[in-house]
Amino acid sequence: MWYCSTRGGVQNRDFREVLFSGFAPDGGMFMPETLPAVSPETLRSWKGLRYQRLVLEVAALFIPEELIPRDDLEALVAEALSGFSVPDSVRIARLKDGLSVLELFHGETLAFKDLAMSCTVHFLNYFLRRDGSRAVVLVGTSGDTGGSAVRSARSLPGLDVLVVFPRGRITAVQEKHMTSCLEDNVHVFAADGSSDDIDQPLRRLFADQNLVRTHSLMSLNSVNWSRVMIQVAHFFYAYLELSGLGAEPGLGAEPGLEPGPLPELEVVVPTGGAGNIAAAFIAVRMGLPLKLVAMVNANDIVHRTVTSGDFSMAPSVTQTLAPAIDIQDPYNMERVFWLLLDRDGAAVKTMMEEFQRSHRLRLPENQRRLLAEVLVTGAVSDPGILETMRRCWEQNRYLLCPHTAVAVWHHYNRTHSAARNRCYVATASPAKFQAAVEKAGLTFDPPEAVLALDQLPTRYQNLERSADWCKDWEEQLRDWIQFVSRTRKNGGVCYPDNP
Repeated sequence: MWYCSTRGGVQNRDFREVLFSGFAPDGGMFMPETLPAVSPETLRSWKGLRYQRLVLEVAALFIPEELIPRDDLEALVAEALSGFSVPDSVRIARLKDGLSVLELFHGETLAFKDLAMSCTVHFLNYFLRRDGSRAVVLVGTSGDTGGSAVRSARSLPGLDVLVVFPRGRITAVQEKHMTSCLEDNVHVFAADGSSDDIDQPLRRLFADQNLVRTHSLMSLNSVNWSRVMIQVAHFFYAYLELSGLGAEPGLGAEPGLEPGPLPELEVVVPTGGAGNIAAAFIAVRMGLPLKLVAMVNANDIVHRTVTSGDFSMAPSVTQTLAPAIDIQDPYNMERVFWLLLDRDGAAVKTMMEEFQRSHRLRLPENQRRLLAEVLVTGAVSDPGILETMRRCWEQNRYLLCPHTAVAVWHHYNRTHSAARNRCYVATASPAKFQAAVEKAGLTFDPPEAVLALDQLPTRYQNLERSADWCKDWEEQLRDWIQFVSRTRKNGGVCYPDNP
């Protein structure tokens, strides 16, 4: 299994190299050079497997045994998924009228990021301990990724984690999950801007290959292939649980009788940075019969791209009740484009460099049609989010977080085929979004762990807005990366001194 860049400038990288990376050196994103195929027979043999076992089976397709032997891989996955609040790490809520919700939020920070983040950090720690090496992680977050990264990696001896979040644009719980981590290897920064603003200096830092090599700089955003790889398993699990596989005519019938065709499952995903929808599309290309629906909030670039070919950023990010998907630069769409264009790295390079230069791109109509064939989209306003939360509660006594409501809006407002089962992806717990719950006129008692966050001390650094803020933030973060790396090499600690 070899990996390459979506922009064609890098090939033949192994899983370890890709794991310890951010963007590829040519500015692209790493993907397997060839996706493994999962046959209908293999799918049927996986029916009934627990989520943890499916994560193992999917990861084993992408991680060669000579890098992580299967027994070690099984132990790493088991340890990574051992701290979740439900027995199998994830859970499906089967509600009225075919509304099935895949709950991916039962980790420490109550968001789906905990699943892939925990596995990825365990893979990192495996290599760091084996090699006696260190790495510096740099993460930008729209809310959930940062908390998951610092909670997964805190106190690990081989990792320092630098997280940047958009001040005033995330919930108090999201912020506390980051700023209350006082471990010596956690460094949190509050930036006066949006999550898309944060991405600009981070891209420039990862483009500095001398900095990357010298300080073993890497990403734990879904830029990191390992994050997306584990998310692929979400969709295999949803399919095997909800598609009706095993109930179609021919299965379990007389010996010699051919099984029927694989049933299709519609999967509806709240979409911001597009990591989950990219993982779902990868699963489709591996052989999983999914119908994909990406739902967005007022930051509707993915919806505009599919419906009109307008892959262009709005002048500013709109703050909504679903802040984790308040994103105008859905960077994982680069992976979708690469697959859609048959791995044409040169074409993707031209597209994405134009988008990064001008923040505007018009897809040719033939490319837009290809995208629309594999992806349906919709956009939901804040009033639509609140109405969906209220309606789901009234009908099911089931409370949605505002991001999950973006997906479930589709259930209440679109015509559905009775012949196709559906799954709605719940990316976060409503406990993280108390203000939205109250705005919907609903009540919810947060768990004790959330209430306890209010009593914890906090620590973080400010990244102030200036006339040349992108350059200033880049230089401040560069100083911290160098300071952290230098201090660790000398056996010192990084707090409380500021570089």
